[in-house]
Amino acid sequence: MEPRERRRRAGELLLWAVLAAPVAYGRLTPPQIGELPPLAAALALLGAAVWIARRWPLVAVLAVVAGSLVDGNVVFAIPVFGYLAGRRSDRAAPAAAVFAAIAVTGSVLNLGLLGTEPATWFLLASVLLFAGVFPWLLGRLRRQHRALADAGLRHAQAERRAEVERVRLRERARIAQDMHDSLGHDLSLIALRAGALELAPDLSPAHRAAAGELRASVAAATERLHDVIGVLREERTLRPPGETVADVVDGARDAGMTVDLRADEADLPPLPAHAVHRVVREALTNAARYAPGAPVTVAVARDAGVVTVAVVNAPPPAGPLPGPPSHGSGLLALRERVRLAGGTLDAGPRDGGWAVTARVPLDGADAGSPATGPLDGARVPPGRADAGAPVTGPADGAGDGADAADADPFAGAGVPRRGEPGDAARRLREARRRVRRSLLVAIGAPAGLALVLALVYYPLATAGAVLDRAGYERLRLGEPREGLGLPRRQADPPATGAVPGCEFYTDGNFPFAQATWRLCFAGGRLVSKEQIEP
Repeated sequence: MEPRERRRRAGELLLWAVLAAPVAYGRLTPPQIGELPPLAAALALLGAAVWIARRWPLVAVLAVVAGSLVDGNVVFAIPVFGYLAGRRSDRAAPAAAVFAAIAVTGSVLNLGLLGTEPATWFLLASVLLFAGVFPWLLGRLRRQHRALADAGLRHAQAERRAEVERVRLRERARIAQDMHDSLGHDLSLIALRAGALELAPDLSPAHRAAAGELRASVAAATERLHDVIGVLREERTLRPPGETVADVVDGARDAGMTVDLRADEADLPPLPAHAVHRVVREALTNAARYAPGAPVTVAVARDAGVVTVAVVNAPPPAGPLPGPPSHGSGLLALRERVRLAGGTLDAGPRDGGWAVTARVPLDGADAGSPATGPLDGARVPPGRADAGAPVTGPADGAGDGADAADADPFAGAGVPRRGEPGDAARRLREARRRVRRSLLVAIGAPAGLALVLALVYYPLATAGAVLDRAGYERLRLGEPREGLGLPRRQADPPATGAVPGCEFYTDGNFPFAQATWRLCFAGGRLVSKEQIEP
């Protein structure tokens, strides 16, 4: 047996011993000493309740409530199992149903079948409220506090991961900028000097050829440096080694999409090839989310030193999949990735569907320069969700949730994954709301239920037993009882107990309708009357 399991069983054994103590004491001391069968039954009931409380906590509550009818000392276990039920139950509705069933059944049994006095019924109902419902509310509040603490811990961990990621990306961007500013400048000067040396009139043919080779090598090194800088500037390299646009389309088809591919991606330079791959992947990802079932066309064409990629989908037959509204940040992110490759991105509605088009120069000219088009600044094309209109195309959210795109290109971009900062913050807010709501319920519910209980008890206790002050003042000593016009019912005697020959009546004080007047008779005539001090 594992240590954790041993500790759990030891805790349950200790709980059983604590709950069994008042039951055993009551049965092993006078006047009930020697009643061993009821004692054994009560201890067995408590043992069964402890055993099932972890898996079925509400069943354990029902068991001890029923056991309290056999042995009154079992009532001490009700608050314990009520609290455990609140700690261990995910939902509140089953507990509410159980306590309501206990209240209704007990009321019918006591008032209807057993003829219990209203005061006794009120006492039993109060025991259920303050020994059962209130501890359950405290247990549920404790559960919500624990959930809040866990959510806060996850949020802090996600924030730390996000901070580490921000530092890493900031350092990568700084390295890329340093390489661009220093190495790029130096390589350009070397290439310029090698070109000048190659054109020197007094240089021998062998040295001229060597200078030309040096100039070509420096130019090639500059191109490789450009590619490295572009990769460093990317937030994350999403392209698996050797994966082509055709592979991405095949994956989409395997996922159930209808995709028509018209691609010419042979011998593309690394940076344009990466940009084309990313555009196709993101556009297909969002087509799967926002236009399920719509046919998609992917076209990649080369012309005059520029590669053009277009991903167009028809209108979705059944509308977009349900999900949170997007804010268009994905288009901005994808535009930035294309801009780093020296290209431009355009996205918007087309024939009721959506089209994403990117143009990337094959030589990477003007990489990193500002691009123009409908996505300049932070403006989102018409029809996006954050512009106040319904989502009409798939490109919204492109590039959001890079981790999700890594794991599954059709998982739906733009949805924060569990554990990411946005999701952790949302769950933390939800946990805080649940704790506040549980705290209000824990404070307000017992008070409200007690008021309802009093409103139910009061008419039962006062019906036919109220003697108002005016009626009391009219009573004259020596008058026969039959001529006094007394109420048909008497109130329960005060705490000091009944007095032979005396009757007790209430003036209807709320909420308990306690006895107010004491009338004593001898020989059928009123011999004394007095007001009972509260």
